[in-house]
Amino acid sequence: MLLGFKTELKLNNQQRSLLAQHAGTARHAWNWGLSLTKQILDHNRTNPDDKIKFPTAIDLHKWLVALVKSKHDWYYQVSKCAPQWALRALADTWKRCFKKIANPPKFKKKGKHDSFTLDGSIKCDHQKIKVPVIGWLKTYERLPYGYKPKSVTISQKANRWFLSFKIEVEQQSTDKIVGVVGCDLGVKSLATLSTGETFEGAKSYRKYEKKLSRLQYLARHKIKGSNNWKKAQRQIRSLHFKIANIRKDTLHKLTTYLAKNHSKIVIEDLNVSGMMANHKLAKAVQDMGFYEFRRQLDYKTIVYNSELIIADRWFPSSKKCSNCGHIKETLSLSERVFECELCSFKCGRDLNASFNLASLAVSSIVSPCGLVSADTA
Repeated sequence: MLLGFKTELKLNNQQRSLLAQHAGTARHAWNWGLSLTKQILDHNRTNPDDKIKFPTAIDLHKWLVALVKSKHDWYYQVSKCAPQWALRALADTWKRCFKKIANPPKFKKKGKHDSFTLDGSIKCDHQKIKVPVIGWLKTYERLPYGYKPKSVTISQKANRWFLSFKIEVEQQSTDKIVGVVGCDLGVKSLATLSTGETFEGAKSYRKYEKKLSRLQYLARHKIKGSNNWKKAQRQIRSLHFKIANIRKDTLHKLTTYLAKNHSKIVIEDLNVSGMMANHKLAKAVQDMGFYEFRRQLDYKTIVYNSELIIADRWFPSSKKCSNCGHIKETLSLSERVFECELCSFKCGRDLNASFNLASLAVSSIVSPCGLVSADTA
């Protein structure tokens, strides 16, 4: 299967300028193409009898060479791949928009999600990679040995540049310690397993919330566009990036442990957007990263030859007694200990939910997509 490989680049000032120039050219091509396609759509909407054919990525690139490149010499100072891939990405975004899969594309702004893609003669050698026009770029970690990517994407985040490309990964069979494990996600503890293990969340946002608030407060009183304002914005972006990296690191360690050591992993299909609508829980839910947890578990279970089972959203994992099967009518969030009125069974609320999830994989029929219905439990 194909997986993405991403690593940070170790650059000098000249290389940083070249990368910024490539990203700027790709952004200019995207914005030009978006403006042109919007004009065509507006024309077709107002003139239904005289419609213009919507351009493909190849058409947009031909028009770019004829109309734009001749007027801007700096287009010839960068690789031709940067504007080509930008227009290709624009065409793909419009296709997804017309199919109602995604929202319409938006204009790009300098300093926000700067990136570009290159293809052609690319060479990898230990801790450096050679790309067209720019040349050799050093990395902080060793690149995959003996792999030659067809294309690479270089992006900037928090004033740091990153290189990413796809690699082919073979499925690994690891020794599984546990056959079936139920995993209950929560805001107090990130994950509670049916084996009794508990994993705490990073809660990185809560840890750096005061520092972030202070930086944002100081940035408010600086003149927008000044050097001091730009410096403050860089500090805010770096802190946001640090918070996200701490959260991702915690999730990667947990999901790798689950996928490597458990044959079947059962989790709930959480309504994350609904949980985020609750202003009392939104910050805690966002700090845990439930969506990222499931995304990582989705592909890691394939890599490590394990199975991910998603319980139905309406399955009463918290309200159901794992000992006798009795379902409570109500259970408030403040009740951290589950007590059954029928059999007097008593245990932690999250542990009881993980028991129910684990038993669901054994006693229920699983559909081909891995979704277990609450009705079959």
